[in-house]
Amino acid sequence: MSQLQPNQAKKATLHDKFSYKWLALSVTSLGALMASMNSGTLIIALPTLLRDLHTTLLNLIWILLAYNVTQTVFVLNVGRMSDMMGRKKLYVLGFGVFTLTSLLAGFTSNVPLLIALRALQGVGGAFLIANSSAIVTDAFPREELGFAIGTNQMMVAVGAILGPIVGGALTAFGWQWVFWFNVPLGIIGTLWAAFTLRDLATKQDRKDRFDVWGNLTYAAGFALLMIGLSEGGIQSWGGVLPYILVGLAALALFVVIEGKVKAPMLDLHLFKDAAFSLNNATVFLNAVARMALTFLFVFYFQGAKGIDAVLAGIMLGPVAVGLLVASPIAGRLADKMDPRILIRWGLVLGTLALAGLAEVLSLTTPYWLIAALMLLAGVGNGLFNSPNSSLIMGSVAPDRRGVAAGVRSLLMSVGGVIAIIFTLSIVVSEVPRDVMLKVFSGLSSNLPAATLTPFIDGLKLAFWLLAALSALATLLSLVVPAQNRLGATSQAAD
Repeated sequence: MSQLQPNQAKKATLHDKFSYKWLALSVTSLGALMASMNSGTLIIALPTLLRDLHTTLLNLIWILLAYNVTQTVFVLNVGRMSDMMGRKKLYVLGFGVFTLTSLLAGFTSNVPLLIALRALQGVGGAFLIANSSAIVTDAFPREELGFAIGTNQMMVAVGAILGPIVGGALTAFGWQWVFWFNVPLGIIGTLWAAFTLRDLATKQDRKDRFDVWGNLTYAAGFALLMIGLSEGGIQSWGGVLPYILVGLAALALFVVIEGKVKAPMLDLHLFKDAAFSLNNATVFLNAVARMALTFLFVFYFQGAKGIDAVLAGIMLGPVAVGLLVASPIAGRLADKMDPRILIRWGLVLGTLALAGLAEVLSLTTPYWLIAALMLLAGVGNGLFNSPNSSLIMGSVAPDRRGVAAGVRSLLMSVGGVIAIIFTLSIVVSEVPRDVMLKVFSGLSSNLPAATLTPFIDGLKLAFWLLAALSALATLLSLVVPAQNRLGATSQAAD
């Protein structure tokens, strides 16, 4: 009898861990779905917001960017905090903050207040995104990690498909519903996370001091840099140089501080591993190309082509369909073969798609050709994301997974912010202001083709530059060494 009891306990423990990993995957997948739908619905609604709120293009972009900027500011900090305090508490809090701010955002037509609420929503998003990969990595054994992260990426793709379509339909009832649709999903997610998640990772850093000066210099530096770049790129470069210089100086000071403090928010030692550094560099470059693609086509379809929001949302679908198809396949294959092969092929396909769009795009380009290239870009992203995330998360010790997830999330967020500012500044640089406002308000369909030529030329140039960045990411992926996979042994011990 005494021999049976340990065996029974062992079976119960194995069964318990088997059940929990699927619960953890369901929670993080719901969070991924909500976050990706939120992005798609708001982007497709931007022309409606510009018309209904009677605001400026700069304010409109900051309604979008405020979320990304605050998420970027907090995501590293949250990754560090989750290693110290536990992932469940912060993940549940993230769902709650995201839900509450979504509710409040729909009740205000005051643009500065809306920007502030979007910024607070970005804090909730940081709590979700910085913990998601770490929660999944804690719950799944190393040999199944690619599948688990691929499933999360598949939900991102589903959200990316549904977001623009749902957003286009919701704008018919008012732009407020773009925010309110998050509320029921958020309530379900908050409760589901609270009742199902556990903290499996050891909390070894509870006595470490909070990196106050690192947080302050990073937050101030990044915010000032983004303010300077956005105002300079969209309105005028006159007067923004102080923002940019002070921002860069603060970020340089941040790096110095992180190399000296005992418990930094950004563990620079992680970057001593060449594979970790190179994989994260490709994350950044891929994020710029991926975010810019959807953003630019919203204004191509609604602005230059004069297509309504619902149909435009549907026409954005091929990118997400490619991601949806490729992500779970890539996740499965990454568990059975060298993930670097999938990453390289994904980046090659993405580069070819962007170069193809730069070459063929015009007001008369048939949609089937655009859709085929968008689908190719989506497949490329799907092949890249899951193996890349799996390599990064599987290469660090369990007590550094929060920081590693934070670094990856940070670079994705920074890439997304820079994508919007970078591509928008290129597109608007040669477009007359009155034409630009009509294009971004979705009111340019009655303009002659010649008037829209500078806008199309700007799009083509933006796509060529994005293709060059994707090609650079491809070159970096070719020199990524095989990893030591420090986390594999630790994972087995969990």
